[in-house]
Amino acid sequence: MGSGKSVVGALVAQRTQAPFHDLDRMIELEAGIPIPEIFANGGEAAFRALESEVLPNALEPGSVVALGGGSLMNDTNWHLVAATSSTVYLEVPFDTMWERIRKLSGRPLASGRSRDEVRALFELRLPRYEQAQHRVDGDRPPGAVADEVIKLWSA
Repeated sequence: MGSGKSVVGALVAQRTQAPFHDLDRMIELEAGIPIPEIFANGGEAAFRALESEVLPNALEPGSVVALGGGSLMNDTNWHLVAATSSTVYLEVPFDTMWERIRKLSGRPLASGRSRDEVRALFELRLPRYEQAQHRVDGDRPPGAVADEVIKLWSA
């Protein structure tokens, strides 16, 4: 959450003329309702089931994909992504991420949670994120982050 993956992913796709897939948007299209409603109606389990169902469609060869923050916590999803894609972790310190998301609505895993609760979620996910093939400093302007991702992708 709050790493900039949707903004950076869209920039990378635009600059490289590649297709762009934002997994969260794809889930909303599949469900026909916004993510907060998916959580309200069926909880996180319903959301994660949809996420796993939609993920293979996002992994179009040559495309740029912005994955949801928890999508890779599912081992099956992680193995699918790792086997078919180059993975980039946009590394952002927790404090930066917190400042980006703390006042935003529409984030079911952050809304109504304390800073410490969100930090615990961040720390739980961190070991998986650190397994990505590449790590990029995401605590910079999106254009600079996108430039670095493009260099990695082109290498």
